[in-house]
Amino acid sequence: MFGPLPEPGDILLIGEPASVQFAGDRALTLRLITRAKEPTCDGWIWLTGYVLDQHGKATAKRELYVQVAGLRPAPTPTSRPARAADRRGRPDRRSRPAAPR
Repeated sequence: MFGPLPEPGDILLIGEPASVQFAGDRALTLRLITRAKEPTCDGWIWLTGYVLDQHGKATAKRELYVQVAGLRPAPTPTSRPARAADRRGRPDRRSRPAAPR
């Protein structure tokens, strides 16, 4: 949980504790853009954000109605592995295509 309410820029895991519609493989990772200012049912909130894929790339914009108590910080998206370096610390030339002759 993020204290009282999540803030824009937070990366959230939206799963079953937030709402039953996000159970199992329907869970998603959301980068929060805005949250509703007007009151709703006690403990529930409207969120707007971008759904992120496993690499952290935004794939869709969504508006969600979820339970605040069920929101969790998302794990950091996986990133590309660093490029290998040779013994002298230079980038490994084998990872580049050969130059034409």
